[in-house]
Amino acid sequence: MHDLHSERMSGSETRAAGGLALVFAFRMLGMFMVLPVLATYGMDLAGASPALIGLAIGAYGLTQAFLQIPFGIISDRIGRRPVIYVGLVIFALGSLLAAHADSIWGVIAGRVLQGAGAISAAVMALLSDLTREQHRTKAMATIGMSIGVSFAVAMVVGPLVTRVFGLSGLFIVTAVMAVVGIALIAFVVPKASSHFTHRESGVARQALVPTLKHPDLLRLDVGIFVLHAILMASFVALPLALVERAGLPKEQHWWVYLTALLVSFFGMIPFIIYGEKKRKMKRVLIGAVATLMLTELYFWVSGNTLTELVVGIVVFFTAFNLLEASLPSLISKVSPAGGKGTAMGVYSTSQFLGAALGGILGGWLFQHGGLNIVFVGCAGLLAIWLAIAVTMREPPYVTSLRLPLSPEAIREAGLVERLKAVPGVTDAVVVADEAAIYIKLDTEILDRASLERLVNPAPETCQA
Repeated sequence: MHDLHSERMSGSETRAAGGLALVFAFRMLGMFMVLPVLATYGMDLAGASPALIGLAIGAYGLTQAFLQIPFGIISDRIGRRPVIYVGLVIFALGSLLAAHADSIWGVIAGRVLQGAGAISAAVMALLSDLTREQHRTKAMATIGMSIGVSFAVAMVVGPLVTRVFGLSGLFIVTAVMAVVGIALIAFVVPKASSHFTHRESGVARQALVPTLKHPDLLRLDVGIFVLHAILMASFVALPLALVERAGLPKEQHWWVYLTALLVSFFGMIPFIIYGEKKRKMKRVLIGAVATLMLTELYFWVSGNTLTELVVGIVVFFTAFNLLEASLPSLISKVSPAGGKGTAMGVYSTSQFLGAALGGILGGWLFQHGGLNIVFVGCAGLLAIWLAIAVTMREPPYVTSLRLPLSPEAIREAGLVERLKAVPGVTDAVVVADEAAIYIKLDTEILDRASLERLVNPAPETCQA
């Protein structure tokens, strides 16, 4: 068996990973840029109320949650590119609808339409079509990083763009970003020569029910649901707190978010290294959830001056970004062999549902009880998550491997059982219709030689 990480990515693989990461980034920028500004600028719209502002903030999550898995399944039938093109056009139309709205309901309709362009699953499937086995994890990590960076950029750029062009200008900029995404798919991302089914990057319908019944995965799904719910609810309240309590004009909010995101990015790195290297991810997760809960209570009790709010926002984003980076890694560790794609599909749906509920709940709480009730409500949600997280087991520190199998190996009885007996192999499953085996393994204790003897040799393993 060749070393699966020996070769570099080819030029076309690099273009695929870079181009699709940019498509993701531009779309996410469009989603997130409204977060820091809608609560402050949106109140000027006809019919606006805090509850409807909250609905506008979270509305994209509703359609995104319900359509992203169906869009992925459709892309298996009719191809990735048509689905991605249609999704980006829908997103652009939603942006234009919101840009030309003169009432809060028009903006809500635009946000719902934006979310309907749910292309995440199709983009990940296209990435699988365009990258070989040994580079796929690296390519997916590139997309993951692009989402994190786009969130950080959006928090800073959103207020700056809105300051110059207003809220309608901001939505026009997001429509332009969707058009840039279409151009990237058309001219930068290479054409796929074959359609590739891969359980690590797409939803397998037969794995859906076991995934929904898996207690450790459900804990993580609840976690991302709560994390994005409190993010959206907090952004109904925090921009208003900066204006009302700290007296900071809405045009100047960008530097608060820039400071918070820069500090939080460097602040979370030692915790991620500690969690992975010392195998203490459960401790890091519980600590970050507890920190977020205490930060929400801090906003309730003492976030009354600019300094207090900035300190709180820095701590909030450090814990938030740490959890945002850790949870997908935990999903891939906990999911059974061959189940990561389905687990990530359910996880993403939970994330978008959380965003929808958080915006709606945050706006409703603010309308009925003011800023403090929003912070208390967020702390309450985090307390529920903390109680659930405490009961989780320490995750297995394993990585996933997919190896193509020869027809002889597929027919071989007992291969999975013999593999599971190899020290370091925690799970394995043969998927006959992909002619492949999925293996979960602990790289620190794996007897690689035994694995090589059990799985068919060289040429097969390096081909996707």
